Amino acid sequence: MAHDPDSAHAEAEDSHKDRAREERVRDERGAGARLGGAVRETVVVLAMALTLSFVVKTFLIQAFFIPSESMQNTLLVGDRVVVSKLTPGPFELKRGDVVVFADPGDWLSPVQVTNRGAVLNGLRDAMMFVGLLPDTSEGHLIKRVIGMPGDHVQCCDAEGRLLVNGEPVEESAYLKPGVNPSDMEFDITVPSGRMWVMGDNRSDSSDSRYHDPGGTGSDGSVPLDLVVGKAVVTVWPFDRTGRLSTHDDVFSQVPDAGSNRSLGLPVRELHSS
Repeated sequence: MAHDPDSAHAEAEDSHKDRAREERVRDERGAGARLGGAVRETVVVLAMALTLSFVVKTFLIQAFFIPSESMQNTLLVGDRVVVSKLTPGPFELKRGDVVVFADPGDWLSPVQVTNRGAVLNGLRDAMMFVGLLPDTSEGHLIKRVIGMPGDHVQCCDAEGRLLVNGEPVEESAYLKPGVNPSDMEFDITVPSGRMWVMGDNRSDSSDSRYHDPGGTGSDGSVPLDLVVGKAVVTVWPFDRTGRLSTHDDVFSQVPDAGSNRSLGLPVRELHSS
């Protein structure tokens, strides 16, 4: 039987085309599989990152944005601070700590939230929820702890200093320059389970002093269970990055609550009106 060279050549070409087609299909399937694997891996990594961020924000640390001048010059408007949620908890809350706490009730004026549209608003809220954006501090305040439960806090002695359990405290290390420890006189005892807080910019801080109409400390003090955590470091802007000091030395000589020393030092004469 005669061999047809044209037929053999055509068969070879068809076979080559079939092999090339099969290779393209394999390559396309392989590329699709690789792309699918990369997408799945990315989704898993993002999910793990979001979960980790949420866990860290919920139990360990959280970032907050400073919206007001009440803590100048310790904190300025626009600063971002990181708050440790381990205080109070594993670590004890102390006088001098700078703390973030939820509004005890009507301390804050209503805040006008910028509307950027449903999508951007939702994205912003979601990123704050998982901790990828700093909280705008809506519904929260940041102040310095001056008195702990049972402390007797007074304003002021003959030199204009606050008294805590009868011991005058020199606060110039953190007070805004030129600002008095307090222009409002008070004499309170911090109730159990609460704290007395004041801003470092005392002339522009709506703190415990301004929310205690009875003058007993029961209304102006803040429940400890409203504390979100202790502010430990400023992280933005970069030129202000640094640790926030509790200024332990300021309160180092303050005796324990209930000390008789709280009755023994002269205080500035209170006004009758």
